[in-house]
Amino acid sequence: MDDERLLLIVEDDEALARTLARSFERRGYRVLQADSLAGVEALLASHDPDYAVVDLKLKGEASGLACVQKLHACNPEMRIVVLTGFASIATAVEAVKLGACHYLAKPSNTDDIETAFGLAEGNTEVELTNRSSSIKTLEWERIHEVLAETDFNISEAARRLGMHRRTLTRKLGKQRV
Repeated sequence: MDDERLLLIVEDDEALARTLARSFERRGYRVLQADSLAGVEALLASHDPDYAVVDLKLKGEASGLACVQKLHACNPEMRIVVLTGFASIATAVEAVKLGACHYLAKPSNTDDIETAFGLAEGNTEVELTNRSSSIKTLEWERIHEVLAETDFNISEAARRLGMHRRTLTRKLGKQRV
């Protein structure tokens, strides 16, 4: 198989990562998997993927946005799709600024992801919604905005947000409602 079809899946949910890997392998991709920023860095030392699927919320202190930044710095031509169950405007904008080519809300399937890899431009036919954001969503967006501003430094982000570092770490570790 040629290296043009090398895909990196960054997902801490083992079942989802396995399912995506099998599905992409059936489509002819060679698949690598990581569950953290450290895992991504280790794989990038010996591989140069052209595609990546990155979960926004990973266990631990590193966000998927840090992985997107690292992957894009390693290969600016890499097609990176961010998957998240916590979709927000702020994180979508940050993901694209950091090098993602597309941002998909879960649940998304292999067809959606593969289509996103091929999208080079925006789509003016996207349906506009009139849904207001909850306070929890606004807080989540602000936290990720500050994390991106501080280059994912938890201590500095906590200082800027006016909260204790452990409080911020707990908020990042919690599942949003």
